[in-house]
Amino acid sequence: MLSQHFLFFFAMLGAFNGIGAASFLWWRAKGEPTQRWLSLLIVAVSVRTGKSVAFYFWPEIPKIVLQLGLTACFMIGPCLFFLVRSSQGDSPGPGRADRRHIAGLLALAAAVNLFLPYAGHIELWRQVVAPVITYSWLGYLLLATVQVYLHRTRLSGTPSGPLLLGAVGGIWLIWIAYYTSGYTSYIVGALSFTFVLAASVLIYLRLRSGQAPIEPYQDRRIPESEAAVQLQALAELMTRERLYLDPALTLPRLARRLGVPQTRLSQLLNDNNQTTFKQYLAQLRVGEAKALLRQLPPKPLEVVAEEAGFQSMSTFHSAFKKLEGVTPAAFRATKADSENRFQHS
Repeated sequence: MLSQHFLFFFAMLGAFNGIGAASFLWWRAKGEPTQRWLSLLIVAVSVRTGKSVAFYFWPEIPKIVLQLGLTACFMIGPCLFFLVRSSQGDSPGPGRADRRHIAGLLALAAAVNLFLPYAGHIELWRQVVAPVITYSWLGYLLLATVQVYLHRTRLSGTPSGPLLLGAVGGIWLIWIAYYTSGYTSYIVGALSFTFVLAASVLIYLRLRSGQAPIEPYQDRRIPESEAAVQLQALAELMTRERLYLDPALTLPRLARRLGVPQTRLSQLLNDNNQTTFKQYLAQLRVGEAKALLRQLPPKPLEVVAEEAGFQSMSTFHSAFKKLEGVTPAAFRATKADSENRFQHS
């Protein structure tokens, strides 16, 4: 009996922790589509595994629970696919084709739930709907894997690279656990999610530990004369080596290249340059992007974002609009109109 209690605890642990993690990610997303899709993915897997645990321990649970669990399972694959797509998109939000794709999936799920409820069509759900969901999940999993493979060069060395790889790998593990549950146990799928979620948190904390937190400033301001010399050295380093074009550039790395402690560089930027490290990089990258946007023939915006050092199109758009007041596309169109008027004047 005790072993059953432990089994229930560890199997349900992933579902409960997943709902908590997804809520936190959604709250922290602040409009960031990649984080929103990650949050939705975790919710879908949590509901699906929670249903599995409930069915394993209480086979006579209401059929609506099974219906909700399978519907959530149907959305796992699309959430993973659009999570990967959102990190490589050409715009901060889904394009027209993606919106139609998402609307079609939601309409299909709603129609099946409303017109073919599980309670009245048990055999249909067991013999047709559940297998279709399983292989639909596999199809989107393959598409997401191909997307990551095609963009492996761009993802390499960026913070989002290992996270996306971990998400795809984790979903593969969970799918295989459920697909082979006939040879093991139905509860293995839920246990695999608990393992994947715990491993993801540990990896995330490990990655964060590599970015040492900024220590408190010294209890004094840097004299203006010293600050001016070091800010000039920073500007020359950036002009000469263009380190800001590296999407993976961090404060500790830049501090090492400049030959100053991390806290010293942070204090220089915050107190003496009135900007944060993130804002400082954004200013340099937007300046680079403006130069690229003026070039002819025009480059795709995705290429401009990548060459200017941005990790994603969404950060490129938001940083550019915040600093310039217009989107990159509008900036390029305005410059093109100005040049045409000048040539015809």
